[in-house]
Amino acid sequence: MKIENTEGREFLRAIEVLEILKKNFSIPDFSSICEDPFKVLVRTIISQSTAEVNTRRAFENLSTRTRITPRDLFETDIRKIEDALRVAGLYRNKSVILKKISAIILERFNGSLDFIYSLPLEDARRKLMDLPGVGPKTADIVLLFCAKKPILPVDTHVYRVSKRLGLIGEGERKYDAVRMRLEKLYDPKDYFAVHMLFIALGRKFCGALKTHCSKCPVNRLCPSAKS
Repeated sequence: MKIENTEGREFLRAIEVLEILKKNFSIPDFSSICEDPFKVLVRTIISQSTAEVNTRRAFENLSTRTRITPRDLFETDIRKIEDALRVAGLYRNKSVILKKISAIILERFNGSLDFIYSLPLEDARRKLMDLPGVGPKTADIVLLFCAKKPILPVDTHVYRVSKRLGLIGEGERKYDAVRMRLEKLYDPKDYFAVHMLFIALGRKFCGALKTHCSKCPVNRLCPSAKS
């Protein structure tokens, strides 16, 4: 009974955190977040180990040099891609990955990622993760944002905020363990909101190197703020 009560309190605290964040941050329109899964995939690859402002600049640079489709990227000179992505860091490696992914999508999937809409979640996830440079976070972003699959991507902000709030255990570091723990705490209809709001909280109040606990809207619910 004590274990059940503890789990119940943790669940209620997690829900309260989400409700407070909903009142303090705006959530992007879910229906318009994804116009094309391939573009989301490309942007997410560019974002790896890169600040959001540089991700946006690199993606805009690339968009001015070529259409963001598997066929166009496959046919674009890699030096043009590198030049566009230079601002995002690791640009040579990301350029090679984008060329390889484009070739594979053309060969295996007839130039389309539409399988994410029709296949079961795990099958679609496996196919995405078979692509070079696509790990679980990248696959999960495409699946949630575009296909609205019930999966909760965990980026560095989501992980950091979840850990400091005590929503995941100290020893939980593996991606899927953290993801499944958060998915148990929240309703699938809220996965997109949790992902976006935890990122917003991490950027504004709960940074990796600097925190603003006294101003944080969920500080009374945060064990890290109290310590």
